[in-house]
Parts: sequence; C-alpha cells; structure tokens
Amino acid sequence: MTEIKKYSPDEEDKLINDAYQDLLRGYLNSNHRKKVEVIEKAFNFAREAHKGIRRRSGEPYILHPIAVAMIVSQEIGLGSTSICSALLHDVVEDTDYTVEDIEAQFGKKIANIVDGLTKISGGIFGSKASAQAENFRKLLLTMSDDIRVVLIKMADRLHNMRTLDSMPPAKQYKIAGETLYIYAPLAHRLGLFAIKTELEDLSFKYEHPDAYRKIGEQIATSEARRNEIFDHFAAPIRQRLDEMGLKYEFKARVKSHYSIWKKMEKKHVTFEEVYDLYAARIVFECPNEQDEKRICWNIYSEITDLYRLHPDRIRDWVSTPKANGYRALHITVMGPDGNWIEVQIRSRRMDDIAERGFAAHWKYKIGEGEEESELAVWLQTIEDILKNPEPNAIDFLDTIKLNLFASEITVFTPKGEMITLPKDSSVLDLAFTLHSQIGSHCIAGKVNHRLVPLSHKLATGDQVEVLTSQSQKPQPEWEQYLVTAKGKTRLRSAIRHDRRQIIEKGDKMLREFLAANGQEITPENLTRIISVEKAPNKEALFYMIGNGEVALSQQMIKALHPASNGGLLSKFLRNPFSSKTSGDGIRKYEGKIGSKVYHLVSEPGKVNYKMAPCCHPIPGDDVAGYVDENNEVVVHKIDCEELAKLRVSYGSRLVQTQWDTTEATFLTVVHIEGSDRMGILHEIINLISRNLSINIRRLDIKAEDGVFKCELEVLISDVTVVNNLCKKLKKVDGVTSAARIS
Repeated sequence: MTEIKKYSPDEEDKLINDAYQDLLRGYLNSNHRKKVEVIEKAFNFAREAHKGIRRRSGEPYILHPIAVAMIVSQEIGLGSTSICSALLHDVVEDTDYTVEDIEAQFGKKIANIVDGLTKISGGIFGSKASAQAENFRKLLLTMSDDIRVVLIKMADRLHNMRTLDSMPPAKQYKIAGETLYIYAPLAHRLGLFAIKTELEDLSFKYEHPDAYRKIGEQIATSEARRNEIFDHFAAPIRQRLDEMGLKYEFKARVKSHYSIWKKMEKKHVTFEEVYDLYAARIVFECPNEQDEKRICWNIYSEITDLYRLHPDRIRDWVSTPKANGYRALHITVMGPDGNWIEVQIRSRRMDDIAERGFAAHWKYKIGEGEEESELAVWLQTIEDILKNPEPNAIDFLDTIKLNLFASEITVFTPKGEMITLPKDSSVLDLAFTLHSQIGSHCIAGKVNHRLVPLSHKLATGDQVEVLTSQSQKPQPEWEQYLVTAKGKTRLRSAIRHDRRQIIEKGDKMLREFLAANGQEITPENLTRIISVEKAPNKEALFYMIGNGEVALSQQMIKALHPASNGGLLSKFLRNPFSSKTSGDGIRKYEGKIGSKVYHLVSEPGKVNYKMAPCCHPIPGDDVAGYVDENNEVVVHKIDCEELAKLRVSYGSRLVQTQWDTTEATFLTVVHIEGSDRMGILHEIINLISRNLSINIRRLDIKAEDGVFKCELEVLISDVTVVNNLCKKLKKVDGVTSAARIS
C-alpha cells in the first residue's frame, strides 16, 4: 500500500486545475467539435459535488473522474458527451444529486449514460453470486442502449487498476481477479487492444508480483540484443518500402509481460526459450481507404521476396475483419537469425481501430458502416443470452465469458449467407444460432454436401445445411457439443421448457392418483414420498413420475402412514449439516476474513488448511485461501481457474496466505519428454532417488518412434525441490523438457 498523501488547500487547487487543463488540451487537439463550455460546466458541477471527499490515497476525489475523462478522451478517442459523462459518473452514486438533476443541467443523453454507469457501479461483482450476475446483466443490457456506457466503465476500471497500490492486499487480489476474468476479455471483444493489454499486465502485476518483476528485468536486459536483431531484419524491408514511395512507421513491439508469462506457463519454457518476444509492425499512411487492401498485399509481396514465408501462419483480416472490427494482414517469415518473426501490416486507420476499437470510427466518421453492423450482431447475441439467463450466477458468467474471448470461424449457409462463430463450433451451434426451434429439432448436418452428425466441428469456409425433424427433442447430453453461449443458453431453455411440461404432467398424475386413494398432496405426504423414492426435491419427483421413471403404486400409499416407514421420515428430516466439525482433524478458520495474513501450518496435529484438488498446490507456490462453508481454508494456486470463479463470486471469503516452514511432504507430478536411448530411464531414476534423495511414488513411461514421454509422481517438501528436480532432469542427455504439471 502507498503512503497517504496530504495537501494544503493551495496545493490541492493547483493539482486539480493542472489535471483539468491536461484534459482540455488533449480534447482541443482531437478531431471532435469543440464544446468546451459544456465540459467546463460538467467539471465545475462534479468538483462542487465531490468537494471535501478524498480517495484512499489521500488525493481529492475529483482527480479520479478527471483521470477517467482523460482516458475516455485521449486513449479511447470519444467526444464531449462521453467526457462530461465521465466527469459526472460518480456524482449520483456518491452525492445527494439525482439523475433528474443531471438531466436538468446537461440534457437527457448525458443523464442516460450517467444513469447506466450508476446502475453498474461498485464493480461488476457483489458479495453474493446472484447479485453479481444481476449487476453483470445490467452492464450488458446498457450496452445495447449506448455503447459509451461500457467504454466509460472500461476507462473507470483502467484508472482503478492504475491506482490499485493504495488498496489493501485482499482487495488487490479481488479487483485484479475480476479484471482478468471479465474486463480484459470484454475490452478484447470490443477491440480495445491497448486497454486489454494494460488491464492484463496490471492484473498480473498484483497476482504474481515476483514473476512480473522478473519478466520486466529480463525484457530490459535483452533489449539491446533484440534491437540489434530487429535492425538487421528491418533494413532491407525499409529499403523496399522507401522504393515504393510509402510514408510509414516500422517498429518492433514487445509482447506484454502477461502474454510472455502465459506462453512460458503453457509451453513449460523459460524466458530465453520464448522466441517470438516481439512482433514487427508496419503502419502506412493511406488517405484513400479503397487503396488499403492493395497496399497491404504489395508490402506482403516485397517482404516475401526477401524472407521465407511460413505458409500456415498467414492471417488475412483485411478481406475478412474480426467481429470486433480488427483489420490487418499478419505474416510470419524466417528472420536472418533463424527465428520466425511475425510482421503485422496495417494502414494508419486500421491501427487506430486496432488500438481504440469501435470508438475510433467516430474519428473517421464511418457512421453505420460494416464494423457497426458487426457490433450490432454481437450485442444482439448478448441480448439473446440475457433473455434466458442461467439461474446459477457462476454458470451465467461462464456462459457470457465463452462469447468474450473466443477465436472465430466463418461459415456459409446454402444460400451464401456468412455467419461468424467461435472456433470449434459444431453443426448444433450453427443450428441454435439460426433459431431455437432449428436447434431443438436438429438431427444432423450437411457440410460441403457431406452428411455429418450434429456434433461435427466446423471450419472456416464450410458450407453448412442443418437437417431437422419434428420428432427430435433437445437432450441434456447435447451440451458437450456446444461452444457458443447462445447455443448453451437456448438448449438449456428448451430443456427447461420440456422439463416443465413433464413436471406439470407428473404433478397432475400424482394428485389424481392420491385423490383416487383418499389422499391429498400435503407437505407431509410429499416429504414421505420424496424420501421413499429417493428424489432430491418435489420437482424431481414430479419429473420422475411424468417421465415414467417412478410407478404410482400401493407401496406409495403405504409410505404415507408413519408406522409403515420404519422411521425413514425422521431420518430424512434430520439436518445433514447440523454438525460442522471437521472429520479429518483440520483446524477451522478463526477471525474476520481478510483482516490478516493466514499462516499455512502442516505440522503433526496442527494442519490448518486443505489442498484444492483442482490445481494441486505445494508449499512455495503463489497461493490464496478460500474459506468454505465448513470454515476450513482451501488453498488454491493464484492462477487456478476455479479460484478465479470463486474470487469473482465470493471475493469476500478469500484470505491472503503465507507458507510456514513444514516437515510434511506433498505429492506432485512431473512430465518429462525426450529422445529415447538405451539407459536413459536408469539415469533418470538414479538421479531422482540416489542423488536428490526424492521418493518416487509412480512412474509411467511410453516410448514411440524414438521419442519417450514419462509421467513421474514424487513426494517433495516444497516448490524449490521440484524446480531443482526439473532443472537437473533437463541436463540429462536426451531429455528435452521437464516440467511440473497440476
């Protein structure tokens, strides 16, 4: 946490006025019509409303709305309406002013945006899962009214992340987690690449501070060498571009800390082994939009005359832009040092849209063009999902997230209509995208005139016809074939509709059967029948009856008399959660959650935590604790996906943890790959058990075509031991990789 600053009244006034003048200067240098009077009015209104209020860092609160307005203006590129809305975005929530007051002073448009921002204030996620889903629904619903609401919200979150060091560690974890889980993918989907990258890096900085710092140092250390390689690579290309008479910018852009770390984690490689640390980018000036595509391909021709092309890594987003409006031509060529180098070719207009997303279109006065229609399609998808939201809040967020971060494919209907779907979409995904009824009655598909099952995965360029039958009904197991949020939502809605009809049928059948036997559906009778039939609840019982799984018999009538059920009722009614003592001797969490660092102890008789089975952490890993319903601390790795879900839904139950010294040992798995040769297994076993004195519990090895793969289960005391083991294993002749797997 940073130290709280204190200012004199004069210093405070100067600080506020300097920040406001910076905002005005940036606005006056933009292409927007100059409406300084209304911005001045909004600034004075907000300054008066927030007078005397301070941020946690000690700064006057008004500096936050000014900073958000500056991001909205200078980094996203919006105009006076958005700047005023950003300046006023916290007024209704934090002061006595109302939306009506804003409308009276600034008009309906600004008031509507401020109202939209107020509805989704306080972060997307509340303390309860249902509230969290409801807030997220509000955010997405406002997008269909005015996209500027979510753009300003993105700027608000970016400034909060930039000033996160003033927050306590528990808050930092929660805010960084929800940023990475929802805001960064949302920025990506809206085409706000620069903001998405910064949000990811800032989240990474607070989740993995040591890894963030180390990667930053390694980037700085390798800079001179990288520049030398790039200059050598770029010189002949610059000569060709000069001969073409182009005005251009050609530079290397280093990958973000977060994307480098993700690659290191995914590929189990070191920083030095990440060869594509940077991408080269050519941005050329082109006053005439019609010439952009031709110039892109002319540059492609010149580069591929100089360097060998990687044929599988050409990405033509000039002819077919991404759904978020991104346009560029990406090629990968072999550089003079023998490494593959990606080159991104864009016009200045394409570059602005890539960095600023849809907001950049106002700069070029595109109006209701192609990109806006693509955005409208995406917003329509979101609206469809919101009409049938998942009852379970975490499932709802997962469903939404499917649509935010998916790579895309483009397929065609028999009539030639082009449809964009996420990568790995099936025939069933397309069917539900077209219409709920088509999806519900889908039996198969024809892909490029060949009959395929409804589970068949589609590829870009496929021509797809969906085959249906009125006798077909939606099945729960279909969900495994679906990747689109729309498909999953519509399938669940269809199944719920069918299930409701069967439940109503079962309810009616049971009532009629009981009436014929002189009985009624009372709570007591239902409880007894549910107990005898082992149904989880009354809806499940009605469904089982309506679906023919439970027969209406005299046994059921007998169960309604207490004397005949052998005490079953009292057993059923007993509260299964009445005792909260831990059966395995784990000590409970005591004290207020989030108030202190929780020390993880695993001495004999003193274990005070449980290891999460999803990510298998070991001492030394970056971890956080989650206090479960039994008041026991469950330890997850910081980058565990399950923890991400828990953090955004139940962030208030997370505790900051610290490993204490321990004599216990923990099971971990190491994956080894290499070239098969005589005696290599003997060397590996000898190294582990004799030289390193590590206890091997399991060893599975498979050799094929001169390559071996080995999975090794060992007992270790902490993460330094397993890291040292992997390091030593890599030095064995023939071993190409050795990495711990969760």
